[in-house]
Amino acid sequence: MNQLQIEELQRKLQQLQLERMNEDSSDEEPTFQSVQGKQNDKQLFQNLSIDSFEVYTTLGTGTFGRVKQVRIKRDASRQVYALKIMKKHDIIKLKQVDHIKSEKNILNEIQHPFLVQLKGSFQDQKCIYMLFEFVSGGELFSRLRKDGRFSQDITLFYVSEILLAIQHLHRKDIVYRDLKPENLLIDREGHIKIADFGFAKKITNNHTQTLCGTPEYLAPELIQGAKTGYGKSIDWWALGVLIFEMLAGHPPFYDIEPTNIYKKILNGVIEFPKFLHVRAKDVIRKLLNSDINKRLGVEDEGAALMNHKFFRGVPWQKVFEKRISPPWIPYLRNETDSQWFDKYPEERDDIPPVDDEKQHMFDDF
Repeated sequence: MNQLQIEELQRKLQQLQLERMNEDSSDEEPTFQSVQGKQNDKQLFQNLSIDSFEVYTTLGTGTFGRVKQVRIKRDASRQVYALKIMKKHDIIKLKQVDHIKSEKNILNEIQHPFLVQLKGSFQDQKCIYMLFEFVSGGELFSRLRKDGRFSQDITLFYVSEILLAIQHLHRKDIVYRDLKPENLLIDREGHIKIADFGFAKKITNNHTQTLCGTPEYLAPELIQGAKTGYGKSIDWWALGVLIFEMLAGHPPFYDIEPTNIYKKILNGVIEFPKFLHVRAKDVIRKLLNSDINKRLGVEDEGAALMNHKFFRGVPWQKVFEKRISPPWIPYLRNETDSQWFDKYPEERDDIPPVDDEKQHMFDDF
């Protein structure tokens, strides 16, 4: 596939995305049932409070709280969701109020088959809440840990979906900044959903300077960010690390001490396992190029990467439409089955409310 064909395909993918986001803009008049359904969905996520939910098990934990599996009591469909609960007290203490607002704004802006979808948000005196679709297959990290490493075909399936998701973010000037197996969920049909946008950032002038992310996945320019700044290039570097880890079973730069990891990243020496295919080695080398201007994917938002021989034969339009058979589909006993998630001890609900004089900090959430 040549460059012109890649560009034409990207235009088609963008058009497909627009069509999905604007189904009501077609010449055919929507049926009453479809309009009513959309109105009901919108109403379902309005005027929510914690008392609106049946709360089940914990799906994950984080800096500010945890993610719970829930149902909306008034929802006749009995749909299952994931509710991210963040303590206001901790958000203020760690000076992350603007950070949380930014995360919500980014989530409201994105809509893509391989990005987790925010359904709604609300707050009370104690917490901030974000309601997401429930992605029932658990983390890709768990699959990788169980299998040890993936074959090239399995890696190609997941990476192709991730690549399209990154392209979508970059077209909106959003840098993800935390690509790793723990942030990649598998849905009930076996497809990828990128989750956790806590480090994602809308960038201006294609640069930002904050040091954040997971040490093994940090790009050289991110480590040196305080001096030079960095942009979307860091996500393509992280994709190279991810491909290596999927195929080899471990990241290319690793040490117990983060400072030693940074040194290895800046040194740039990659030791490939002998069993890696030459195509895989080549795409990894080109993604893990310390020279940003020569790193694959940077100049053309992934067009040249899609055309790399590692992705030879990938039907990108079918990938976008989820018409490629997944390598693994989670077995689910019922709608609330959470067996593919780690188990967490439940915590007490005695969360202290934030003082009234500080509540204004969350006025525009």
